[in-house]
Amino acid sequence: MVRFVVYLFLSIFVISIARALIRAVLQGFASLFQTAQSSPARQQPHPPSMPLTGELKRDPVCGTYTVEAHAIRQTINGETLYFCSSRCRDEYLAASRR
Repeated sequence: MVRFVVYLFLSIFVISIARALIRAVLQGFASLFQTAQSSPARQQPHPPSMPLTGELKRDPVCGTYTVEAHAIRQTINGETLYFCSSRCRDEYLAASRR
């Protein structure tokens, strides 16, 4: 019985040491990749920032609400309509020509 308890504690100790070593190695690799990705030679240009808020406009085809700054704007018969995608705009134009 005493031998079992000693083996149990020894196993817990060895597993804890192994986990700590694995964690240290993985953190080392993670920091290595972070510094490689943040080097100035590898940085990608940032896309132009667009506002995330604004007046919402409803797409007449699918009913999705989109921010006016992101929407595809089309003037039809003097009325400005806002579409969430070019696919919805094309569907609307095809249906209005029938």
